[in-house]
Amino acid sequence: MVEYAIRFKRSARKELENLPAAIVRRIIPKIEALLHDPFPRDSKKLHGEADRWRIRIGDYRVVYTVLKVEHVIEMTCCINPLLSRHSCPSPPS
Repeated sequence: MVEYAIRFKRSARKELENLPAAIVRRIIPKIEALLHDPFPRDSKKLHGEADRWRIRIGDYRVVYTVLKVEHVIEMTCCINPLLSRHSCPSPPS
């Protein structure tokens, strides 16, 4: 299987930097695991989106786009839906 690269959108990087360190320590290994398998069993495809997926890590959701041709996983956002009404922006059409 081909190994993917991970690229963070600026907004996703800021969200991750603002999270408590304990949460980041739980999220980073899951993101790193996507390098080898961008579609783990617990991932869910987002309806109405071409290549957008999400994984759940506790109360947090990490949303990402898989660019198969480029072998890149683009991290879109990391949100806690229980604390925020924030939603991930849709990719440009």
